[in-house]
Amino acid sequence: MKKETEKKRIAVALGDFDGMHRAHKTVITGAENTVIYCVNNRFSLLQKSIFERRYPQTVFADFNEIKNLSGEEFIESILLGRFKAGMILCGFNFRFGRNAGWSAMDLRNYLEKKDVWVRILEHLDFDGEPISSTRIRKAIAQGEIEKANEMLGYNFTFEAPVITGDRRGRTIGFPTINQHYPASLTDIKYGVYESRAFVGGREYKAFTNIGIRPTWRVDDTLCETHIFDYNGDLYGETIRIELIKYLREEKEFSSLDELKKQLNYDKSSII
Repeated sequence: MKKETEKKRIAVALGDFDGMHRAHKTVITGAENTVIYCVNNRFSLLQKSIFERRYPQTVFADFNEIKNLSGEEFIESILLGRFKAGMILCGFNFRFGRNAGWSAMDLRNYLEKKDVWVRILEHLDFDGEPISSTRIRKAIAQGEIEKANEMLGYNFTFEAPVITGDRRGRTIGFPTINQHYPASLTDIKYGVYESRAFVGGREYKAFTNIGIRPTWRVDDTLCETHIFDYNGDLYGETIRIELIKYLREEKEFSSLDELKKQLNYDKSSII
């Protein structure tokens, strides 16, 4: 009969999981009730608030607690001691321990002697190269949002409270919700995006201008979203926006009429 401690052993997925892109998702599949141990906590591709809702089984590492642990100490105190892991899942390039001195193969060699199975996942390619958070961040910075979304496996997403704007858009039939672009997220190419807004459990087509608004310049990166077929006061509410496609760069307009003409064109390209 198995000991009680052995019965409680679980699968633990290890990684930085920045954005939980398609390659990351291969790591967390194949074991039921897998605990995700997020060792990096960078969240440059997916905000922590959204990450926590999507993956409630995640445990976020205290980097100050683990940064000086040797590879053996990390395994014994964290994986076996805290989690009582019976299976470990990680990517081929996972490194851990003081100064990242241990590799995924070192992990396997150590744990196989303790009858703990370590499954090491190979890279997942997109356009002939491995998917990585670095590639996705680069695509977003260059406005290649469709490519980024394919590598993520979902649309690049952010959420933020709606703040008070100058209400200029509503005077020309294009009211917008204004949000600050989250400072924790990766740099993004300024411009206008086809987007989706999620309000009250419903999804709406929209377009979003992200940038400094050259015509009426602002100091901080601002996200202005016009939500199709929606009327309502959203001030103070936290609204989720998904970016679908990059439409054009920001422009400086000489008049409200010129701006309205452009916005009508932007909307027609989405509908």
